[in-house]
Amino acid sequence: MFGGGGGGMNPRKMKQMMNQMGIDLTEIDANEVIIRTDDEEYVFEDAEVQKMDAQGQATYQVVGEPDVRPRDADATEAGDASAEEDSDEKEAAIPESDIEIVAGRTGVTSEEAREALEATDGDLAAAVERLE
Repeated sequence: MFGGGGGGMNPRKMKQMMNQMGIDLTEIDANEVIIRTDDEEYVFEDAEVQKMDAQGQATYQVVGEPDVRPRDADATEAGDASAEEDSDEKEAAIPESDIEIVAGRTGVTSEEAREALEATDGDLAAAVERLE
């Protein structure tokens, strides 16, 4: 499409053209990217992420192979828990996949991972940091 021959356009020339068009490309050092749909989660470990700003519009590109996991409907819907049982509600609100991620990253048991997630209100990064 651009230029002819072997490897396409020179990266320096491409960056120069993008700057002239007002396009800013930034690499993001992402550890993990999760895309959640109603039925599944797409979990990218160590994905390459680029943010492109063009005319005030940000576009993100994720490159990598995701681990596709079904979403646990019971973990996301705490409809059966009563209002008085806050600990049961909090426990039901943490998806099993999040517990597996924290346990896998830190080498702790599932119970320890769950406790760290509960203590950090489900924040994966904070739970991993807490356990390391």
